[in-house]
Amino acid sequence: MGRVTERRRVVRIRNGTAGVRPDTLVAEEPLEIRLNGRPLAITMRTPGDDFALAVGFLVSEGVLGAASEVQAVTYCEGATQDGSNTYNVVNVQLAPGVPVPDITLERNVYTTSSCGLCGKASLDAVRTASRFPGVAADPVRVAAEVLTGLPDRLRAAQKVFDRTGGLHAAGLFTAEGELLDLREDVGRHNAVDKIVGRALQAGRLPLAGAVLLVSGRASFELVQKAVMAGIPVLAAVSAPSSLAVDLALESGMTLVGFLRGPDMNIYAGEERITL
Repeated sequence: MGRVTERRRVVRIRNGTAGVRPDTLVAEEPLEIRLNGRPLAITMRTPGDDFALAVGFLVSEGVLGAASEVQAVTYCEGATQDGSNTYNVVNVQLAPGVPVPDITLERNVYTTSSCGLCGKASLDAVRTASRFPGVAADPVRVAAEVLTGLPDRLRAAQKVFDRTGGLHAAGLFTAEGELLDLREDVGRHNAVDKIVGRALQAGRLPLAGAVLLVSGRASFELVQKAVMAGIPVLAAVSAPSSLAVDLALESGMTLVGFLRGPDMNIYAGEERITL
């Protein structure tokens, strides 16, 4: 499996003086996700938690809803001409009897680390029906002072970011602010898929009563992934998109943006945030 970080030569200029030194960079490699042996999607990701990423991706596509629906997740050998295993191709084999949807026609094969939905054929194709009851009925309440403390907790747990400065993070919290899981990746959507995939593997879906915090902005895709996993509250340290707000309102999710210090903007589901 590839390394999470790599070393590269860099010329660093400080106060007008140049010097050569090694620098630690976050690794970025392609991951091809196959479903029952058929190529489904390629994403640029940081190696690590690849199996969780693959099954989490399939949760967001409406393919999976429980660990029992997965027969096996494996790296594919012979992915290169010489037959070596690159650890960049993962196959998810569904359990017998689990239907295999034809979702390849709705998605182009390539997605980038910044936007996993760029290959979607249409907006209708991404309004996937969740396998779980809607988040609108989730009664969870979160104190505003709990939310404002989450970015510091997320940042303190980002070990790879400390060495590279080049990773996004997704953190899963309880309504009381306890950190349940944290994943880092070059792509925000990958980090969320890893969180969701690990929850599926542990039999913890849907993630009712949970709070998902993401570094950076809140896109439509991240709202969709949270809804598909049954997460009622999504917070981001930066801005949401207009389509993200529309989907949050439509699905009954609480969406918070610009969560910085004591401040935040609540774009949807403000009834869940208590002062």
